[in-house]
Amino acid sequence: MKKRSLIAALGAVLLGLPDLAGAQPAWPQRPVTMIIPFAAGGPTDVLARALTEPLTRDLGQPVVAENVTGAGGTIGAARVAAARPDGYTLLLGNIGLATSVALYRRLPYDPAGFETIGLITPVPMTLIARPGLPAQTLPELLAWARQRGSEVNLAHAGIGSASHLCATLLRSITRIPMTTVVFRGTAPVMTEMMAGRIDLTCDQTTNAMPYIQDGRVKAYAVTTAERLAALPDVATMAEGGLPDLQVTIWHGLYAPHGTPAAVVERIARALQATLRDETVGRRLADLGSAPEPQERVTPAAHRAMLDAEIARWRPILQAAGEFAD
Repeated sequence: MKKRSLIAALGAVLLGLPDLAGAQPAWPQRPVTMIIPFAAGGPTDVLARALTEPLTRDLGQPVVAENVTGAGGTIGAARVAAARPDGYTLLLGNIGLATSVALYRRLPYDPAGFETIGLITPVPMTLIARPGLPAQTLPELLAWARQRGSEVNLAHAGIGSASHLCATLLRSITRIPMTTVVFRGTAPVMTEMMAGRIDLTCDQTTNAMPYIQDGRVKAYAVTTAERLAALPDVATMAEGGLPDLQVTIWHGLYAPHGTPAAVVERIARALQATLRDETVGRRLADLGSAPEPQERVTPAAHRAMLDAEIARWRPILQAAGEFAD
């Protein structure tokens, strides 16, 4: 009797155990590729490479950054959209994902169709110029540009880039018919500007900060409501007479549509931990930015931001009449 009772009890215990043969291994089991849809050395690339090491530590697998450039970030985004929805291919995108809806008539993916993971950091823009430009303040710069009109070169890093959005707003608000010069990426813009061949551009502080601090370019204004602690001597656009020129380049992490919710949540937890890392916080502060608050480093908060920004930028860009194709 005791033997039968023992067997029955053992059977009950075994029935309560999970099906080990059918259990799924913990994610991730191999390296994760994070696609950067812009050129190496640019502001989004700088941000991405500040995140890979702490993400690697948290996930226990290498997170490898890969630049897939072209067409204002849409080639890299298309690569991720077409990838297997298993969490092993991610996109570090910026505001350009939201604006691509208005800029591109034929996109091979739905910008709103990605799985949102979490917002990363809001990055201000800075209006900068070649070091030899004579104006010392934003009002002086605007007066100088109005006198010269189309003789002024205003560069950006390609349709859909952050610098393109800022440049579009600048020309729209000031009504100065500056000549637009389009580059493939931010790095060549900075090279030409330091050489004195380009007059103006807008750049994210994550990229422009070292150039400003050592005098290789001149900074005239930031696109935030208040001055930046990292650039206390640089005025805001409002102080210089352009209160409507405010834009912040937000960044977020995405996965292909259909990525399992459990995997998305695991990546979101790793991203939250990464943005709590003091080293990451100091690095972003050095670049004139800061981590997003933890409540915004979630799939839901990221989704709300993406949808709102698509709705905000569509009429602005359609009114400007600039399209990539």
